[in-house]
Amino acid sequence: MISIKKILFPTDLSEAAAEAQQYACAMADQFGAELHVLSIIQDVAMMSPDPNMPWVVPASSLDEVRKSLEVSLLQVPDAEWSAGKTIHRVIRTGVPYVEIDKYAQEQGIDVIIVGTVGRSGLTHFLLGSTAEKIVRKAPCPVLVVHPKGHQFV
Repeated sequence: MISIKKILFPTDLSEAAAEAQQYACAMADQFGAELHVLSIIQDVAMMSPDPNMPWVVPASSLDEVRKSLEVSLLQVPDAEWSAGKTIHRVIRTGVPYVEIDKYAQEQGIDVIIVGTVGRSGLTHFLLGSTAEKIVRKAPCPVLVVHPKGHQFV
């Protein structure tokens, strides 16, 4: 019998993440599992075009981003669904797939449920897919939810 006690739902608050949220909530209901909602503030130094000259973002701006994200995460999932359930809302800073996989390992997550936008072509080649990287490195099973196609929730 499958035993799922901890579900990780990484979110960037996008439409693709909203689709995955439906699956995460449904699975949490089905198994009586706690839901971990994780959002990552992208490490700005990793996005710099020249690694020798990382962008300098004032600490006050990062604080504003974090506070805004904290407020937004309080609505994920909505209060009606969340009532009486165990939900952990966490924000980390870094490279998204690295932080997601690290969190899953630290918390003993049983399954990760993540959305994908399904990039293809040059964009996929240049940027890669966060979901794909999570699947490759994750310490547990990963359910990748694509917003188009067959849905079972």
